This record gives sequence, C-alpha cells and structure tokens, in this order.
Amino acid sequence: MNKEFSRVDRLSQQMKKEMAVILQREIKDPRLHTMITVSDVEVSRDLSHAKVFVTFLGLADDKVEDNLKILNDASGFVRSLIGKRIQTRIVPHIRFAFDESLNEGIRMANLVSNARAEDDRRRAESGQPPADADNQDSDEQAN
Repeated sequence: MNKEFSRVDRLSQQMKKEMAVILQREIKDPRLHTMITVSDVEVSRDLSHAKVFVTFLGLADDKVEDNLKILNDASGFVRSLIGKRIQTRIVPHIRFAFDESLNEGIRMANLVSNARAEDDRRRAESGQPPADADNQDSDEQAN
C-alpha cells in the first residue's frame, strides 16, 4: 500500500514540474494570462485523474474563470504533451482548478496588518506607546 502512495506522489511531483514548463512555453493562446504558477497536482490513487492547481499572478479576479476555461479546454493537448514527457503507462486526465490559498494568504496578512494598525491607532489615542514599542522594551530587557 505504501508503494502505491509513493507512486502517486512521484507522478504528482513529476507532473507539477512538467506542467509548469508546458504552461510557460507550449501554450500559445493569446487570451491566456502569461503568469501562471502551478502550485500543486493531486493525482487519484488509480492514476486516472489529475487535478492541477494554478494561480494567475497579477490577474483580476473576474478573469480567473475565463482563464480556467481556456486551460480546461486545452487539457487534452496538455495531457498529450505530458504523455510525451513522462515515462508512465497511464497519463491521467487533467482538470485545472484555481488555487485560492495565495489569495487567502494575502487576505489574511491584510487582516492582521489592518488589526495591528487599528490597535496602534487606539493606543495612540489613549496615550499608550505602539505595541511594537512594548516588544522592543522587553527585547532590550532580555538582552
């Protein structure tokens, strides 16, 4: 059983690497965003399907669905290119999906930044030093 999982993992990693090159160099559709990153590839245990998670750097949110459709329409072509590049008996059917984690990470960082700014504003209004000043004081005392 462990061998089966390692085989799936190896194929996932190999497909991720090859997919990144293919999306950069082989797909020539002018409608497609140029900055595509392959963040992960999930291959089913029977190796028949692969879900390719992509992000589009610098692309407006309203264009994401259009770009996913273009990629999914080209999935047969991409699959044939993958089949030529990797040594495997079965080439999985490919489906592209948008990876929300990058956008979610940016959103979370903004929330934290905004909360800290609001906290600092409230501290300033009440005459307290900013939170960072407290940390610096305790750092200096520790040294």
